[in-house]
Amino acid sequence: MSVDAVQTALGTEHAALWTYGMVAAFVGDQSAAAVAEGANLHRARRDTTERWLRDHSATPNPPAAAYLPPSKVSDGPSALAALVAVEQDTCAAWRGVLERTDDSALRTSALEALTTAAVRATRWRKAAGTTPASITMPGVASG
Repeated sequence: MSVDAVQTALGTEHAALWTYGMVAAFVGDQSAAAVAEGANLHRARRDTTERWLRDHSATPNPPAAAYLPPSKVSDGPSALAALVAVEQDTCAAWRGVLERTDDSALRTSALEALTTAAVRATRWRKAAGTTPASITMPGVASG
């Protein structure tokens, strides 16, 4: 059902906002503006997603008190890795929405969310010096 998939995507938006806030303490001045921009974009996507859920008679799930990054964040490189991970999770969640709805407006919104998260993940991989910087199928687990 679309609502369940959208709730899952909302959860990744909550986690992304939390992660962007946490890593802000570890990134250098050269990445501070990009971190702020990423947080603002996730905040806007969260708000849009909550509005969609309310418009479809669903109560948006609230954010958790905290989220666990995939590995310890203690410096710039680990902060960049956390940002890549959260963007990958966001891609996967929005791909899940695409797979579970025929609603054209929701599909358009989900595709935009997946695409922008994939672009941000690529930018963070580039900043971290990770190769390849981009992946073939954002939102699909690599085998």
